[in-house]
Amino acid sequence: MSETFATGDLVAASCRGHPVEGTYITDRDGMAVLKMKSGYNIGVDRAGCTLVKAAGAPATPAAPVVTQDDSLPALAIISTGGTIASRIDYRTGAVTSQFTADDILRAIPGLSSLARYRSEVLATILSENMTPRIWQDLARAIHAAVKDGAEGVIVTHGTDTMAYSASAVSYMLDTPVPVVFVGSQRSADRPSSDNIMNGLCAAAAARSDLGEVAVAMHATTNDDACAIHRATRVRKMHTSRRDAFQSLDMAPLGSVAYPSLAVTLSDEAVRRRETEPVLRDSLEERCGLLYFYPGMAPEMIRAYEGYKGLVIAGTGLGHVSTPCIGALKDLVDAGTTVVMTSQCLNGRVCDRVYDTGRDLLAAGVIEGEDMLPEAALTKMMWVLGNEKDQEKAGKMMTTNLKGEIRRRSDYGF
Repeated sequence: MSETFATGDLVAASCRGHPVEGTYITDRDGMAVLKMKSGYNIGVDRAGCTLVKAAGAPATPAAPVVTQDDSLPALAIISTGGTIASRIDYRTGAVTSQFTADDILRAIPGLSSLARYRSEVLATILSENMTPRIWQDLARAIHAAVKDGAEGVIVTHGTDTMAYSASAVSYMLDTPVPVVFVGSQRSADRPSSDNIMNGLCAAAAARSDLGEVAVAMHATTNDDACAIHRATRVRKMHTSRRDAFQSLDMAPLGSVAYPSLAVTLSDEAVRRRETEPVLRDSLEERCGLLYFYPGMAPEMIRAYEGYKGLVIAGTGLGHVSTPCIGALKDLVDAGTTVVMTSQCLNGRVCDRVYDTGRDLLAAGVIEGEDMLPEAALTKMMWVLGNEKDQEKAGKMMTTNLKGEIRRRSDYGF
């Protein structure tokens, strides 16, 4: 009969013939799950595990006091959760959001030397649980912080849906100071974690001359710089790489060198200015985003009957199949605003080249220019939340509001 282990026990085992030691987390599918010193989990034969040291009663160290230097710029940290604000739950081995904003200051040495901070925990969720209602709360919290004197705002956020949130806030808020979204691809317990560098670079960007909503994340796989991306032109392009975020169809707005934290901004970056922030936080939630695929049944489109808006990520120049066009026309005739974008991500929609494109235009589908599908969705929510006239709303969808539409597509990005 195998030994019984408690979570946190140090156990010895064998992995592919090699002796290993790790912290016991749990049993799963007949295997023991161990947390290694590297931070990674492995599964080993449960019957081959032996106790090295019992976990004992968990120690609760006193939390270091966070000190603030009143001579430094005032920044706000608004925490929504995500990996950058997470730690390992040894009951399950999962990464869970448990840190408060003050915990982030303790976890990222060096932040306190860049600014003095006020902190707010808006949510403690992983980003797949983000909702338009939380986007609205976030925009209101940022607006209040800036009105209260914050010279820059850092938003900690899970990376999976960070681009959606950043673009949504960009439409809702005219900000005179930097609003910088930041996350990390790997949790703080892993040697390859990017949370410290990303956090410090975000703070440097938040005290820079920037005057718009942006995302700051690793620029390359090396620890030498973070890129600053426009909120409406950025996308997560890799599941796990630290440089997963890229600007699409444009160069990043700037960069933060590491470890010097020197900020360089491009001529295209909106600059900090002496104006009051403006909040327009109405959103229409009955909007959808649908990726077309070959063989898609028109019923997939008809599932959006009753919605106020629908963004289509079409193929190539912005196409769907001939059988789907009738279903889109029915939506438009019923009052749904339909905007076409492209799955290509780079380049511009043009529905005047092929027959299906011209048929889409005749059906009332609006060309989404070069907007990213996600940025088009959050824009549609904001436009339809603030403009009830469908014709005017359609014109707003083809008007550049926050850098989401560019007059020309740069070649090479």
